[in-house]
Amino acid sequence: MDAIHVRLFVTDADASADWYVEQFGFEESWEFEAGDQRHVYVADGNGFELQLTETDGEEAIADADTFDHLALGVEDVDAAFEDIENHGVVKEPGDQPEAGARTAFVEDPDGNVVELVQPLD
Repeated sequence: MDAIHVRLFVTDADASADWYVEQFGFEESWEFEAGDQRHVYVADGNGFELQLTETDGEEAIADADTFDHLALGVEDVDAAFEDIENHGVVKEPGDQPEAGARTAFVEDPDGNVVELVQPLD
């Protein structure tokens, strides 16, 4: 498995993306919209991304509400979902066409959410 992204909730995805680009040399890589959320990705030179999620109408975010999940790339989401000893299922495997991936979400022993990601292509 490879760590592929961490999702952070932000109030302004463009401003946050600019900050990561200017301060750390990340590059804007891609984005998509789903419902009332806009997801902007910035990547480091090794392919690791930050998913910056802005929710329409959200003007402030509480300190404890900024981290959402760690994403790990897997070859087969369904097989990984069945094999992993999880401590809670957040979302069973399913296609996410907007993101071009099949995903599943589980909890680690401390309740942190881990997303399993398999490209749809």
